[in-house]
Amino acid sequence: MQREPVRQIVSRSFALREHNIDTDQIIPARFLTVTERGSLGEACFRDWRFHADGSPKDHPLNRVDTQTHSILLAGDNFGCGSSREHAPWALWDFGVRAVITPRAGDIFRANAANNGLVVAEIDTAAHAALLEREGEEIRVDLEDMSVTSGNVRASFSLEPFARVCLMEGNDALGYILARQEEIGRFEARRA
Repeated sequence: MQREPVRQIVSRSFALREHNIDTDQIIPARFLTVTERGSLGEACFRDWRFHADGSPKDHPLNRVDTQTHSILLAGDNFGCGSSREHAPWALWDFGVRAVITPRAGDIFRANAANNGLVVAEIDTAAHAALLEREGEEIRVDLEDMSVTSGNVRASFSLEPFARVCLMEGNDALGYILARQEEIGRFEARRA
């Protein structure tokens, strides 16, 4: 799948300070019936944001303007739980472009990268400093693998192939398709 390449994300932040937010909280199982991205923004954190009758709760997520605040500062162990790919879809559809956390669930982190969502795991001291600056502008830079806000700077790492795909705007299949000519030349040499 081709999408916009990600080199830097610059936005204001918003926070969910709770630890151990699992994928069922991000996207409740009853919304897993769709097979395409683009329609899960309203379902993102649905049970946190809305009453059973559909009326909005007084929850901070209902006041987030993701046009200006698209970087989520998340508590430790964000995205733990089941391996639902719908979780990064829901966050993306809600307007999140990067998640900064001390630690993310392994499968969530991989699913996020496969779907264009950057997950930056940073040290707890820098994370705490960013939480104190909630609402301020943050730069997530895939070129130098850093998160910066004012005088707070932290490094993070990504699996190298995931980083390449994010920076090229591809998923794994798109990466291969973008190299068809090279693959053809290789196959011709081997024939």
